Amino acid sequence: MAVTPRPDATETFDEESEDAPDISVCESTPGTSVFTEAGNSDGWIATDFVVEPWE
Repeated sequence: MAVTPRPDATETFDEESEDAPDISVCESTPGTSVFTEAGNSDGWIATDFVVEPWE
């Protein structure tokens, strides 16, 4: 399946910017992380593999 990136997929946020989304992460079970966005109870991402971002 071909994937076309969204036009805004390269958008970056300054960590101190008011526009940056407020993201929280919790461990639902050992080894499974769940990411949620503040104010968005319908959207979440669960994963068994999380890596640190490059700086």
